[in-house]
Amino acid sequence: MMFIQFSEIIEEAWANYDPSRNIKSISDISAKVSTNHVYKVIFEDKGFVIAKLSYFGQYEHFVEDHTIINVLANNLPEPYENFLSRSLMKGNNLFTYRFRNALIDAWVVFYRPIKIDKKLPRRLEEEHIRSLGKQFAKLHQTCSKVRNTLPPSSKTLHSDIEHLQRLMDSELGRYEHRMNESTIREQCDLFLEKAEKVKFKEWERIPVFVDWNIGNFSVTRSYKLFSRWDYDWFRMSSRILDFYFLSRIVSDIGDRTVFSYNIDPLMEERFILFLQEYHKVYPLTEPEIRFLGEVYRFFIINYVIKDGRYFFHEIYASKLQAEAYQSYFPELDKKFNPEPLLRALKI
Repeated sequence: MMFIQFSEIIEEAWANYDPSRNIKSISDISAKVSTNHVYKVIFEDKGFVIAKLSYFGQYEHFVEDHTIINVLANNLPEPYENFLSRSLMKGNNLFTYRFRNALIDAWVVFYRPIKIDKKLPRRLEEEHIRSLGKQFAKLHQTCSKVRNTLPPSSKTLHSDIEHLQRLMDSELGRYEHRMNESTIREQCDLFLEKAEKVKFKEWERIPVFVDWNIGNFSVTRSYKLFSRWDYDWFRMSSRILDFYFLSRIVSDIGDRTVFSYNIDPLMEERFILFLQEYHKVYPLTEPEIRFLGEVYRFFIINYVIKDGRYFFHEIYASKLQAEAYQSYFPELDKKFNPEPLLRALKI
């Protein structure tokens, strides 16, 4: 990828969108953690847009996700009417640009700039946790209300697991995961078995963003949700897919530059406090709480093992995958215990 000029792809994409507005500069504003690239495109008339370039996954899923997000951004009622950034349209359609050559298959989408208010502190106080518990409950509740107005989504947790299983049957997959093939297959089987037991496929599917951290959303001074950006892991699924990362936001460790994905935040008293406040607004069920461990298992299987080397930069991918085999999987069933959570919620 080092020989590819991504800014030239952005220029080409814009020329296909609106060649009448000339670009003055393109600056990389990516978080530098993932392989996705985000740019600020400034025009000669001093206006600007945000461009996102991606090259992992499938182009069809990229278009599908951003189409759903755009409809969601338009359909969310007050106070979320400006919560999400809207993608640029051309005519009646969402505009995306696909660039392909011998080296890369990459896709570009343009966003309108989104307003940002207050960032959360790196470590939250109890009042912040209580407020966020209620706020995320209200957001999920609102997303549930508009779910039937959104375009269909083809991606499911089962389809992602099945994709990894097919990969493991291929020569490339067996080579890449040759040292840990039995562990991967075991973890996939465990997830599918437990998902079948609770009839997960029948659970309500709402828009979820999965990757919540204090660097990709802002709040008001009263800690109400104000805006969200970074939609890399967006999908239509159960609301509980958001909860592992929400537990990380409220964790006692706080936000860190060097990160790991251990299961400990799901069992912290601070997360229990968050759940209690959430539960007052939008009650959780016993099956949902018991399935939190499986949501964590899916996250590690899908985003760390299956897509890790395509999403994270190499230094992060290698570290996280090594930790998955050394500690994430072995500690899941030892450390995750839903009983304290259920008692705290009086379920």
